[in-house]
Amino acid sequence: MTVNIKQLGLTNYEETLRDMKYFVDQLPTKDELWVTEHHPIFTTGVNRKGSVIPQTNIPHLFVDRGGKITYHGPGQLIIYTIINIKKNNLTIRQLVSLLESSIIDFLGKKKINSYSKIEAPGVYTDEKKICSIGLRIKKNYAYHGLSFNVDMNTKPFTMIDPCGFNGLKMSQLSDFNIKSTVEKSGKEIALIINKKLNLHYEQNNKN
Repeated sequence: MTVNIKQLGLTNYEETLRDMKYFVDQLPTKDELWVTEHHPIFTTGVNRKGSVIPQTNIPHLFVDRGGKITYHGPGQLIIYTIINIKKNNLTIRQLVSLLESSIIDFLGKKKINSYSKIEAPGVYTDEKKICSIGLRIKKNYAYHGLSFNVDMNTKPFTMIDPCGFNGLKMSQLSDFNIKSTVEKSGKEIALIINKKLNLHYEQNNKN
């Protein structure tokens, strides 16, 4: 099984979303991981009930992923996971768990204890959220993906209820005195995800 990993650098959210939707519509034969970071933007997923849009000069966009409102900005790693879940014998819950465990393994290598929550997808450190996950399924493809805070301005998160949770605090890799970049962390995490996807595929396609 081959997964293409693409490093996109700093990108515009709306343009990348448009490109991702177009790519999915082409029914690609290979799965891809798009590694990027975005210019500042708030986005709200399909679960819009109770979401309050902040009055700020940072743009906001309603999008088709799962989940509620969140913030993206420079210094936050985004990995878009364009995965054929049917071909890979993956349920959406299994894919979420695979992404969570990839972040947990990455942090573990940095000697950072982290964990996931069944009732609130993502990865947490000391009750603070360091990674958010929001997906969409279309034509058997999962797209959108995860956001992981590396070294960013987290102040915009205080303007919202992140992922719909009032008072939820955010953490980032730099809080643990670890110097990294979106590109470096993205390469490491994408390789972990790739390895886990291959392992799952092999275990479920032995015949």
